[in-house]
Amino acid sequence: MLTSIIAGIVTLCVRWRRAVIVASAVVGLASAIYAAANFSVNTDTERLLPSDLPWQQHQLAYAQVFPPHQIIAVVEAPTPEATDIAAQRLVDSLQKRTDLFYAVLRPGGGEFTEKSALLYLPTDQVKGTVGQLAKAGKPIGLLASDPTLHGVMELISAGAGLVQQGHLPASAMATPIAMLSATLDQVLAGHHAGFSWRGLLTGQPSSPAELREFVEIDPKLDFKSVQPGHAATEAIHKAVADLRLGPDLGATVRLTGRVPINDANFSALGASAIPGLVGTIVAVMVILWLALRSGRIIAVVIVTLAVGFAITAAAGILFVGAFNLLSIAFAVLFVGLGTDFALQFSVRYRAERHEHPEITKALHSAAVLVGGPLALAAAGTTVGFFSFLPTDYRGVAELGEIAGIGMLIAFFVTITLLPALIAWVNPPPEPDALGFTGLARMDRFMGRHRIGIVVGTIVVILAASPLLFRIRFDFDPIHLQDPKNPAVETYRDLTHVPELGINAIDYTASSVAAIPNAEQRVAKLPEVAGTRSVDDLIPPDQDPKLAAIRAAAPAITDAISPKQTAPAANDADTVNAIRQAVADLEKLAGTAHDADTSAAFGLARRLEKLAEADPGTRKRAADAFVLPLKRDLERLRNMVQPEPVTVASLPPAIARDWLSPDGRARIEVIPKGDPNDINALAGFADAVLAAVPEAAGSPIALTQSKRTVLHAFYEAGALALVAIGIILWVTLRRFTDVLMTLVPLLVAGAMTLELMGAIGAPLNFANVIALPLLLGVGVAFKIYYIMAWRAGQTNLLQSTLTRAVVFSAATTATAFGSMWLSKDPGMSSMGGLMALALACTLAAAVLFQPALMGPPRDTASDVPPELPQIEHHPEKRREAAE
Repeated sequence: MLTSIIAGIVTLCVRWRRAVIVASAVVGLASAIYAAANFSVNTDTERLLPSDLPWQQHQLAYAQVFPPHQIIAVVEAPTPEATDIAAQRLVDSLQKRTDLFYAVLRPGGGEFTEKSALLYLPTDQVKGTVGQLAKAGKPIGLLASDPTLHGVMELISAGAGLVQQGHLPASAMATPIAMLSATLDQVLAGHHAGFSWRGLLTGQPSSPAELREFVEIDPKLDFKSVQPGHAATEAIHKAVADLRLGPDLGATVRLTGRVPINDANFSALGASAIPGLVGTIVAVMVILWLALRSGRIIAVVIVTLAVGFAITAAAGILFVGAFNLLSIAFAVLFVGLGTDFALQFSVRYRAERHEHPEITKALHSAAVLVGGPLALAAAGTTVGFFSFLPTDYRGVAELGEIAGIGMLIAFFVTITLLPALIAWVNPPPEPDALGFTGLARMDRFMGRHRIGIVVGTIVVILAASPLLFRIRFDFDPIHLQDPKNPAVETYRDLTHVPELGINAIDYTASSVAAIPNAEQRVAKLPEVAGTRSVDDLIPPDQDPKLAAIRAAAPAITDAISPKQTAPAANDADTVNAIRQAVADLEKLAGTAHDADTSAAFGLARRLEKLAEADPGTRKRAADAFVLPLKRDLERLRNMVQPEPVTVASLPPAIARDWLSPDGRARIEVIPKGDPNDINALAGFADAVLAAVPEAAGSPIALTQSKRTVLHAFYEAGALALVAIGIILWVTLRRFTDVLMTLVPLLVAGAMTLELMGAIGAPLNFANVIALPLLLGVGVAFKIYYIMAWRAGQTNLLQSTLTRAVVFSAATTATAFGSMWLSKDPGMSSMGGLMALALACTLAAAVLFQPALMGPPRDTASDVPPELPQIEHHPEKRREAAE
């Protein structure tokens, strides 16, 4: 009945071809206009999983209380002062852009941080630091009264004089001379130069933490754009350039965080999309020519696919709204499977046109022969995609919905518009029979050795089954990003910075007072290195530290804030001061030891060059010495004016990261071990979740999303197999025939997964999309062969069916190949696994299934009245078509 209905539809469309073509054109054009006007891709990756999952609810609830910072700007410079200045300039600039940023914070800087800096040191170190500052009061006062290059030269002269007078040992000048010489070398060479007065005061090289500042940025995102944070990140880069942070301070600013990483990924995908699309179109055109050898038929196939694609895109937008990052892959699936339906019909038409010169009879005969298998393939493929609808993986559920609808649309346009177009363009009759006659020998070989082929295949599959245990699921999304992406490189660097808590887990205590008890819930877990909370921002033993600072403050303040300052020196005065410093250094060299003599003479020669240089060079020298000097003097003024630190006194920008407006307190749990070890993070997440079920954080999100996705595919796979099995049973009415359709599908799946285990390719959030493809394409191919076999067809390898299947697979493979060659790791892994699954599916359909089925049964019960043993009896084919 189904075959008769389809044949009747084809005949009707051929008869009313002009009306069908016009109606299809109107519907296709309207769909294209609607799709173009309403097309959008929601790039919010959080939408790929539903919000009603318990762990997702905890993540969202925590994010509502403590919103994550979407962009982290890492500011680095050669000196702590340059880092400090660059970070503050960037913050000041970005805070003015309220159109692009909700908030711009600098957690490690500002007046509060400077005033409380000494309080975080041990008490003994505080006393030693303020004592050292008090002793350095005279040189600090000299610089404070004349914070210019002129004042720096006077300080050099004063230091040389103190050594000559015996008030300082010669070794006391060693570090200053070395640092001054290194800075002058950079100035005289025309390079950026920076001097650290902090380093001079401490006598220690700066630590990496001192040369790095973080700026936390919350941008306003546009999820209708392919790069939601593009405007924000571009504004940051522009601010860095406009502020001349590189040329003037030697600073670099690197961006990381969810927004820069995703935007860079989307940009890479967009950049490779056009070349990939062009390459795919060219390859598909070549394959269509090899398969059809008729420009007219190729044209009508392309038009049919275009109309079907437009209708599918419009239907997708109508049903799900904006596409997500996975559902947009419906385009590849439609092209692959839609082309399969069109090729099956077109190749069968060409074969029938060889037998029936009259085109309407050829189209009717093709519909009789291929209509039933196409309908069953479309039904099985649709059910395979629809099986993802009930799962929790929303991204693939929407893909399944759109792709399933697309399969129905592709089938419908194949049996309506395609035959109407073929009849309208009226290709000439086919002079030669179709098929792969060169495979006749392979057909005979498979016929003689079918038992060995079946048994051997099953034995190999079973023997290779241990490879299934080697399959791993890489659930770290950072591995799907380009490792050369600067945002990804920066992210990996920052996983080793504990204070950022990138791989930490968070939960809340009801109040600040409840923090100690709340921390006890995880404190003894072996996977936990420690916890942090707002309590850790309160320095211990503040009273003795405040007393020590206040005792030394008057002397330090008098030096830092002199009552009188020197008048501004002009360039001539500065040159004179430089020459005086040269003379004093030469005197010092005459009384110093050999090493000190060489160092003093070396600095004197550099200063001579500076005095003889142009004013621009001296200005660069002034910038190198004076800019950090003024910053350090301001910092010292704040440091000696500390105030007791309490939770209430914390600045809102800092407190907001740890305290919610309703009084809840954030507790951060730090993992033990390598922060980049995914297995260790998974164990850490499970341990903390067992103790604190409401906890949130990236380790929990990664672990739980992995389980959600895997469960979704297990559930969808089971549903698909059951549903497809029911469809096959209803249609085929033989249990053995159902098995001969499903077993090759299972063989292809096992082969795909075993090869993955053999080559060490992991499953990830991107390439699991290949599994619905395996069901979709696999079921279609297997149904074609079982229906041909039931119709009495023999020599399947050399048949027109295999020709259509092979070329259909080739067109699909070109799309997957372009994805495989992508520079984006996620897209490449998706294309690679799709290509592997397709190859295994094709091999199982073309080589294993015919051997499994064997010769057709000698019974008429399996063959519809219009399909008697027609493939190898041309005269019966004519009778059946007529």
